[in-house]
Amino acid sequence: MTNKITRKGVAGLEKRGEASVLVTLLSLTSDAVLLFDGNGTILLANEEAERTFRAMPGSLLERNVRMVFPPAATMEQAEGPIADSLPFALDGSSKIITCETSSHAHLRICVRCERVALAEETYLLTAHAVGDEGDMAGENERLVEELSRANRRLSGTLGIVLETLDSLDVGTLFSRILDEIAQTMDAWATLAYMAEQDGYRLRGATESLGDAPVPLCLAYDHALAEAVSRAGRSLCLRVQPPSREELRQGEVVHRTVINEETGASVVVQAVSLPPFPSFVCVPVWFSGHMISLIMVGWKHANQLRKDDARLLDAVAEYLSVQLAGALAALRAQHVERLEVLGSRLRERMLAGNGLDENLLESVFFEAAEGIGAMCVPLRGNVHQRITMGVFPTIGFHSVPIDLSKLRRAKKPPIVMGLPEVEGLPAWLEANGEKPLGLLAVLGQIGEQERAFLLLRREDAEPLEEVDVSFVRRLCDDVLEVEAGERARTRDKRISQALQRGMRNELQRVSGLSTQSRYSSATEAALVGGDFYDLVRLPERHACVIMGDVSGKGVEAASVSSAVKTALGAYAWEGLKPARMVALLNEFLLGFSRIETFATLFVGIVDLAAGMLTYCSAGHPPALMVRASSGELVSLGVQSGVVGAFSGMRYLDGELRIEEGDTLLLYTDGVTEARNQAGDFFGEDGLRDVVSHEAAVGFDGLCDRI
Repeated sequence: MTNKITRKGVAGLEKRGEASVLVTLLSLTSDAVLLFDGNGTILLANEEAERTFRAMPGSLLERNVRMVFPPAATMEQAEGPIADSLPFALDGSSKIITCETSSHAHLRICVRCERVALAEETYLLTAHAVGDEGDMAGENERLVEELSRANRRLSGTLGIVLETLDSLDVGTLFSRILDEIAQTMDAWATLAYMAEQDGYRLRGATESLGDAPVPLCLAYDHALAEAVSRAGRSLCLRVQPPSREELRQGEVVHRTVINEETGASVVVQAVSLPPFPSFVCVPVWFSGHMISLIMVGWKHANQLRKDDARLLDAVAEYLSVQLAGALAALRAQHVERLEVLGSRLRERMLAGNGLDENLLESVFFEAAEGIGAMCVPLRGNVHQRITMGVFPTIGFHSVPIDLSKLRRAKKPPIVMGLPEVEGLPAWLEANGEKPLGLLAVLGQIGEQERAFLLLRREDAEPLEEVDVSFVRRLCDDVLEVEAGERARTRDKRISQALQRGMRNELQRVSGLSTQSRYSSATEAALVGGDFYDLVRLPERHACVIMGDVSGKGVEAASVSSAVKTALGAYAWEGLKPARMVALLNEFLLGFSRIETFATLFVGIVDLAAGMLTYCSAGHPPALMVRASSGELVSLGVQSGVVGAFSGMRYLDGELRIEEGDTLLLYTDGVTEARNQAGDFFGEDGLRDVVSHEAAVGFDGLCDRI
C-alpha cells in the first residue's frame, strides 16, 4: 500500500479514490494512528502503529483493537460493548497506559481516542511514547493539540469528499468545498480560480473575506501561477511586509513573496496578490494541464507546515476529476443552449418579411443575451466613414472604427476580439466601458455599413471559443438571409421586366370577340410562367395560345417568353398545332438550364371553314359553350406535357365551331383555388359557374367567373 499504510475499506470510499486522501493524511504524523469501527475491527493503521502495537507476527489490519491493549487477552474478552473493554475512554481524553511491543518490551504510551464524523460508527486513535512523569504534562499538551489538529484535518477532508461526490456544477462544487477547506485548515479564507482563455478567473471565494480586495484574474504568466506550475505541487508562501522606504513612498506597487520551503522569492504586483500574509497555493491538475488554482490563506502571518501542503495536494488530486467533469458538463450545456438559440434566430429571420433594421437588431440583442453580453448596434456612413453607436453610458456617440476599411481588408462577416481593433480598447475605457467582448462586422446592408459590439461586464469572464463560434455562425446566417433577400428582390425586378416585355395581349381578329383575366394567387406569384396570346394570321385564321411553365421567378418568366415567341413563329409558318408542340418540346429540352416543363393549349381557328384544330399538351381541358343549345363541351383530345421527354408524340383534335360559340381556356390555378373552408373549386365547380354565367352573356364573362 502507498506510504506503507494498511487499510480496510471504509464505507465504500475506496471505490472513488477518497481513501488515498486518508492515506496521505495519516502518513503525515509521526504518532501511531489506528482507525477502527464500532465492533473494534481495525480498518487502517499507519507504519508507526504497526511498529508500536504489533505484539505478534502479522499485520494489525482486521484485528480487534481490544486484542492490542490489556486487559483484553482472548477473543472472549474482546466481545461486548467496546467502551467497556478498553483501558482508555472514547471521548477524546488522554490517558497513559502500558502496552507490550513486538519485542515483548513494555512501553508507556499516551493514548487519545475519539469518534470521527463518518456515516458509520468509526473511531480515530493516536498514541505517542512518553518518558517519565516530568514529561507527562508537555507530552500530554502536545498530543492533545496534534490529535485535535489531525481529527479536524481528517473530518474536514472526508467532508469535502462526501460533499462533492457526483457534483456536475462548478458553482455548486466550489460553494460546497471552499468553506470546508478553510475550516479544515484553520484558515481565514479560500479562493478558487479556474483556467479560462486569458488566464485564471476567480470562480469562488469564502464569505469570511468580506470586503477584502481580491484579484479577479491572474494571467497565465503571473509569477505565482508560473511558480506553482513549475513546482507541480502546493507551495507554502509568505508575503514580506513592505520596507520602511516603500511605506514612505506612499502606495506599495510591488510585494515580495517567499517560498517557505526553499526560501526562494518572487516579486509580484501588489494588486494581483490575494489579501493573505501567509497562504498555500494549490494547483489542480487534469490531463497534464493546470485547470484550477486554489489559495488557502491566513489573516495573520502564520508558520505554514509542509504537511498542510501535502494534504491539500491530496484534496486537489481528488477534486481534479470532479472539476473536469463539472466543466465538461457546463460546456456541453452551454453549447446545446447556443445551438438551440442559433436555430431559433435563423428561423425568425427566414420567417420575417425581409431582413429590416428592427429584425436585425432584435436578433443581435437576443444573441448577446445568450452569451451574457450587452449589444451595441453600430451604423457606418458609407460616404463620410463615420461609425455611430448607442451606448448605455454615453448614449448616441461616434466610435473610432472605420467599418469600410475593415470590410476592404477582409471579406465580411468579420468577428474579432476588441483588442484587435486599433484604438477601440482605449476609447472604451476612457468612456467607462470595459474592452471585453467582440466586434461583429456584417458589411454593407442596404445603404449603411452594419456592425455590432458585444460587450461583457468588467467582472465577467472573457468570451469562450464556443461563444465566438456562435457569433460567427449568426453573422453567416444574417448575410445568407440578406443575400437571399437581395436575390429575390433582383429576380422579382428582372421577372417583372420580362413579364412587361412579354405582356399578355389579345390581338384584334375580325370575326372573334375576346376577353381575358390574369389573377395571381399571391404577390410573389405575380411573376411566373403563366401566359396566353391570340395571334392574327392570314386568310381569316388565328392562333390562340395558353400555357403554364413550371416554377416561378426569372427562370419561369424567361422560359415563358421564349415559348410564346417560338409558338408565334411556328403559327406564321402554317404548322399544325401538334407539329408546333412537338418542335417546342425539343426546343425546351435544350433551352432551360434546369428541368423545366410546360402545359400548353395551342389552337388554330379557321373562321372561313368554321373549324378549330387544337393540341392540348398536359393542359386542363378547354371548354366550349354551344350557342345553339347552351351545351358545355369538353375538348377531350389530350397529349403529354412539353419539355419533359424527347420524342414525345402529340395529337391534334378538331371541333366545328359556329357563330356565338364560346371557347374558354384556363390554367390549373383556377380549378385548384380553395374557399375559406379549404375546399377546392375544381373542374365541376368551374363547369357549373361557366354554364350559369355563359347564359347571362359574353360581355364580362371572365370577370364574373
